[in-house]
Amino acid sequence: MRALRRAAAWAVALLLLVPGTAAATAPHGDGPPGVRVTGERWIGDRLLELTVRSPALGGPATVRLLTPDGWEERGRGERWPVLYLLAGGHGDPEAWREDYAVDRLPQLRDVLVVMPSMPLFGFYSDWWNHGEGGAPRVESFHLDEVRPLLERSYGAGDRRVAAGESQGGFGALAYAARRPGLFRAVASFSGYVHPLQHPRAVQAGLDYLGIDRRALWGDPVAQRRIWRDHDPYYRPERLRDVEVHLSSGDGRAGVLDPPGTEPDPHVPGLEDPDDPFPRDVLSPTEAIMAAENRAMAARLRAHGVPVTTHFYRGTHAPPYWERELRSALPALLRDLGR
Repeated sequence: MRALRRAAAWAVALLLLVPGTAAATAPHGDGPPGVRVTGERWIGDRLLELTVRSPALGGPATVRLLTPDGWEERGRGERWPVLYLLAGGHGDPEAWREDYAVDRLPQLRDVLVVMPSMPLFGFYSDWWNHGEGGAPRVESFHLDEVRPLLERSYGAGDRRVAAGESQGGFGALAYAARRPGLFRAVASFSGYVHPLQHPRAVQAGLDYLGIDRRALWGDPVAQRRIWRDHDPYYRPERLRDVEVHLSSGDGRAGVLDPPGTEPDPHVPGLEDPDDPFPRDVLSPTEAIMAAENRAMAARLRAHGVPVTTHFYRGTHAPPYWERELRSALPALLRDLGR
């Protein structure tokens, strides 16, 4: 399964079946008007999956919580610091357990880890939908529905950090820039952190999946304001109080790519014919991420934002993101005060 997720990461089209284990418990907890938990299911002894009725998404969605020690015996008003983990464009929080085994990391036993789902290629955004708005409103689901729900009924505190892979890396930076004060620190692993630098990459992915390319943010020329509003590159001043970590590979085969690793499948429109990828690039998506992350790092440093980076040889694949997550965790937890 890990190999399948790696092969599909470039197109964010992999949807996994979520394996069930322990029995469900009675749902509880209300958030903003119209938001309600309609189901709870334990997966193992610490992982709780919530089914949430979401007006922002126009239907049910899931949120997974990796609960800290003592969480089930919590008293009224007891709160834990929160680590948000944001999945890639597939939107499936199961990746954090299957690919990264976060439920077995001992350093996460005294924080509440929140892993929300997202519609396929949701890009952590409220979609423009040709000016009509409406579902999916991913940012509203995560920040205006899930966050207050968890803070009201599930022990989430107001000390928060976030990390994400691919589109999730974009989500971590974009949320921090669009909602100043929300996160103390963010980490992006191969994130689309500057989408206006490569709008054709975003549009090619939408086209490949059969999604209306203008429904997300519109046309990058005609609706440039909307693209800029969602691109954290254009909001560096809002990140000055946030510790930022950026990492990405260069698209070439690296130490975590097994011998004989095949190139990413061809996505029509991804490559700029005026600026083709080098012949030894196996992962064009990761080559694009390298350019975006380097540009973002320079932009943040020029505006006085505390930023650390790790740029390496490698492809757009979960083994690298697992390594980067484990490397970034100590700093993220320090920013939570753990």
